[in-house]
Amino acid sequence: MNRTRLVIAPGKEKALQRHHPWIFSGAVKCTEGNPQEGDLVDVVDTHGQWLASGHYQQESIICKVLSFDTPQIDEAFFRRRLQSAIDYRCRLGFFTSASTNVFRLIHAEGDFLPGLVADWYNGVLVLQAHSVGMHRLFPMLTDLCVDLLKPLGLRSIFDKSGATLPGGGATDGYLWGETPDEWEITEHGNRLLINFFEGQKTGFFVDQRENRALVQQFAAGHRVLNCFGYTGGFSLAALRGGADFVETVDISRKAVELCNRNVALNFGPDAPHRGTVADVLDFLAHPASSVPQQPMGVHVPSAEVAAPYDFIILDPPAFAKSHRHLQQGLKGYRAINQKAMETLPQGGMLMTFSCSQAVSRDDFQIMVFTAAMTARRRVRIVRRLPHAADHPVSICHPEGEYLKGLLLQVE
Repeated sequence: MNRTRLVIAPGKEKALQRHHPWIFSGAVKCTEGNPQEGDLVDVVDTHGQWLASGHYQQESIICKVLSFDTPQIDEAFFRRRLQSAIDYRCRLGFFTSASTNVFRLIHAEGDFLPGLVADWYNGVLVLQAHSVGMHRLFPMLTDLCVDLLKPLGLRSIFDKSGATLPGGGATDGYLWGETPDEWEITEHGNRLLINFFEGQKTGFFVDQRENRALVQQFAAGHRVLNCFGYTGGFSLAALRGGADFVETVDISRKAVELCNRNVALNFGPDAPHRGTVADVLDFLAHPASSVPQQPMGVHVPSAEVAAPYDFIILDPPAFAKSHRHLQQGLKGYRAINQKAMETLPQGGMLMTFSCSQAVSRDDFQIMVFTAAMTARRRVRIVRRLPHAADHPVSICHPEGEYLKGLLLQVE
């Protein structure tokens, strides 16, 4: 085995000794060899003692560590890691649930496979690489997944790495088998249509499953505004829970059209729902005035008087994609939360999230506090909202807990 070696500078070994899976370029004293993007490299201390092995990247995170136990990174290594992830989901009952057939199967660092995400959609496995090194392994990983998952109902494997590896040679498409591009899944009894080529992330926001179930639990009798609603996961949960009316707002017309189809698939054409194409901040400043006579269909708002929504959901994209953009991102989160609080009547509920890894739990709560003070509203924290159990977090990698959410009551 003759691999490039990254030599860690003296005193910079502590993070590795704590088994943190990211090595930053500032911790590297020198490089022995000429590694290329995605190459497997060994990490050693200044005395040449082996510390770890992982994939090399030409970024601030210069190496994503695969192993602290052995430098032998081969097919058997990946088979063990995949089997461990599968066994974990089997133990939690995900493969046998009667009401839900969509979940995360591989959660990168949380399953000790940094750079790899895999989501299960009713037998379709969607792989997404977040490193060139992991994407190079897709032919081998595909074979392993077919072997391990066919007994559990695997129908096809789809590569959804085009957006996560721009310029990295990744193209979205099927790696094994083939299913219709629009595929039906079920989550807590709600049926949804997924488009693997056009959908965001791997096709759906799988991480919010249990928080959508919470909306279903609390929605009865309420008028719900689902902001950044995408294809309507939270909206379906609210309707299933008995909401009086639900409005889904998203800037993407395609997403709103698919949301309307999902609503009709579950509740028929007369469901008390309206899909609206709008920028969320603009919409919150001038919400829709009333429930339309024909709720279904894509709506472009022109109203002036606020509708009495008493339950607002804010599930925005990552406003702060890195620490460099943290303050700008927090400003964006604060603006939409303040507007939502100003819109709600006394006793209204706000479910608000950040999926930005750069935003800490403390950052997020301080932002919500500032929004509440600016809006001059008293706010109770009802519940803190993480991602679900199929998104495990390695105890050595707290950054893996990227999703922060709060359920609030606004007075």
